[in-house]
Amino acid sequence: MAELNGEPVGPDALQTLALTNYGHFTSMRVEQGRVRGLSLHLDRLVRDCRAVFDTDLDPERVLEFVRRAVPGAGACVVRVTVFDPALDLGRIGADAHPHVLVTTRGAGSLPLPPLRVRSAVYTRDMPGVKSVGLFGSLRHRRAAQRAGFDDALFVDGRSMIFEGGTWNIGFVRGGQVVWPDAECLAGITMRLLQQVRASVSAPVGLADVTGFDAAFATNAAVGVRAVGRLDDLLLPETHPLIEELREQYTGIPGDPL
Repeated sequence: MAELNGEPVGPDALQTLALTNYGHFTSMRVEQGRVRGLSLHLDRLVRDCRAVFDTDLDPERVLEFVRRAVPGAGACVVRVTVFDPALDLGRIGADAHPHVLVTTRGAGSLPLPPLRVRSAVYTRDMPGVKSVGLFGSLRHRRAAQRAGFDDALFVDGRSMIFEGGTWNIGFVRGGQVVWPDAECLAGITMRLLQQVRASVSAPVGLADVTGFDAAFATNAAVGVRAVGRLDDLLLPETHPLIEELREQYTGIPGDPL
């Protein structure tokens, strides 16, 4: 299902998004009409719209479009993409009038099996913005999958860990949760977990991972997912603290749409 500004959308209206690919988005898991961290998702859209388009976005208008698109029962993943169909490659500097595209897809059952990731040197453009320009991330994801992994984990030239292409990574050591202190997108799931579980942030390099007890990935679609392999290093596929984090996250009451 896809709607643009609350109305059914055809291919012509999406041409600019496909060809120019300039905009931003957020994805949220909706369960029984509720979303964990709904206000954080809306705040992200408002913040990123100002950063990307130099203009304001009405969160109530966005929420109205989301309500129209989601089913009243069951679970789905909703993506809200903000872009301006009038902006193209030649007129990208014009004043923007962003439109709101709402798409939905089925939500898989959780938890998912452990994630196998391969490190790759890459830094996203404007790391603090969840932008639609995913070519670099998908290029590394494709290379990782063709090498037998599930996804790529981004590091800098000194092998310091940043983030996955569409997820954050956390580590477990001695009963403590450690998030990499790095320039990356602070995901909604990560922020919610930080609210319900004490944690620390510290620089984490690839060479440091052997000193941790376990690792996990987070995003709105999968919640908390164990990382079972990083490059050639095998990590525990289960850990009591990861199970505890998963329970704490699923126990967060969702906000009604």
